[in-house]
Amino acid sequence: MDCLADWPEPIVRVQSLSDSGDTIVPSRYIKPPADRPCFESLPCEVNIPVVDLGDPDAASTVSKACRDWGFFQAVNHGVCRELMNSAREVWREFFHLPMETKQAYSNSPKTYEGYGSRLGIEKGAILDWGDYYYLHFSPPCLKSQAKWPALPVFLRETVEEYGKQLTKMSERVMELLSLGLGLDRGRLQRGFGGEEVGVCMRVNYYPTCPQPDLTLGLSSHSDPGGITVLLPDDKVKGLQIRHGGGWVTVQPLSDSFIVNVGDQIQVLSNAIYRSVEHRVVVNSATERLSMAFFYNPRSDLLLGPMPELVSQDRPAMYQPMTFDQYRLYIRKQGPRGKSHVESLKAI
Repeated sequence: MDCLADWPEPIVRVQSLSDSGDTIVPSRYIKPPADRPCFESLPCEVNIPVVDLGDPDAASTVSKACRDWGFFQAVNHGVCRELMNSAREVWREFFHLPMETKQAYSNSPKTYEGYGSRLGIEKGAILDWGDYYYLHFSPPCLKSQAKWPALPVFLRETVEEYGKQLTKMSERVMELLSLGLGLDRGRLQRGFGGEEVGVCMRVNYYPTCPQPDLTLGLSSHSDPGGITVLLPDDKVKGLQIRHGGGWVTVQPLSDSFIVNVGDQIQVLSNAIYRSVEHRVVVNSATERLSMAFFYNPRSDLLLGPMPELVSQDRPAMYQPMTFDQYRLYIRKQGPRGKSHVESLKAI
C-alpha cells in the first residue's frame, strides 16, 4: 500500500472553490462532453422500487428490485427518524466549520479515513465537485472515535448510534437478499465472513457549483463493496442511476433510505443481483449532503460466486479475489463505471 502513501498533488477543497464566488469551474473539474450530466433524464414518474422492509413478502420484493434495478428505496426500516435528522444536521454543521478546524482531519489515500476531496491518485485526473468525510465502524481494530470530528459536540455520540442502527438494518437487508436467492437467510452473511464484516461510512458534501452542466459531484461508478445504504439529502435531489439506456434521477421519499448492491454482491450471487452505475449531479443554487453507509465483506476473505449458485447451465462468472485486492483499484483509479467488476469475468 506504499504507493498510496500520499496524494500526487496539493489538495484543493471544493467548498473553498464554491465559496470564492468564481463564476467559472476550474478546468480540473470539467468532464469530457460524453460524461457531462444530462438534466433531461427519464421522466420524474420513473423511480426506483420502494420496499417495505417489514412486509412479509419483502424478500421477493427486494430480490426483484436488485435483479431489475440494483437499487430500491427502503421504508419501515427501523431506523429512528430523529436520528436520521440529527445525523444530517451534525454533519452539515461540520462542513460549515472553519476550514482550519476541518483540515486537522485531512486524509491520505492509504485509508481514506478523514476529511477528503478526491478519489484516486492518478496525477492530473479530472476531479469531482465534492468533499467528504470517511470513517470506520468495523472491524474494531480500524474503528477510532479519535479520528472522528470532535465538533460539533454531539457528532461522535450521534454517529455511534447511527452506526449501530444502520448495521442492524444492513443485516436485515442481507437476510432478505439471501432469501431472495433461494438460500437460507444467513448464507450471504456467512459469505461476507460472518460477524467479521467491514462497516464504514462516507459523508458527501456537494457545494454549489457555478457551472453544474460541466461537472459531476461524483463520477459514474458502481460501488465496490457489499451493500450501500444511503441517507439522501432531505431537500435536494442529485443521485442518478443508469437504467434502460438513460439516467434516472432518484426522487427520495421522506424518511427513507436508498439501498443498492455493490460489486461483491454481484460476484457472490454470480450476477443474479447486479451492481448498477450511478452518479451525482450538482447545482448552482443549493448545497447537498448525503451519507453513504457501506456494509462490506471481511477484507482478506477470498470471494467468488457461491457454489450453490454455480451450475453447468450457469458456470462461475468471476475469478475469486479478496476485497482488499479489489478496492485497491478504486483507491488508485477513482470511480470508473463498472470497468473493474467486468475485468474479473472468468468467461
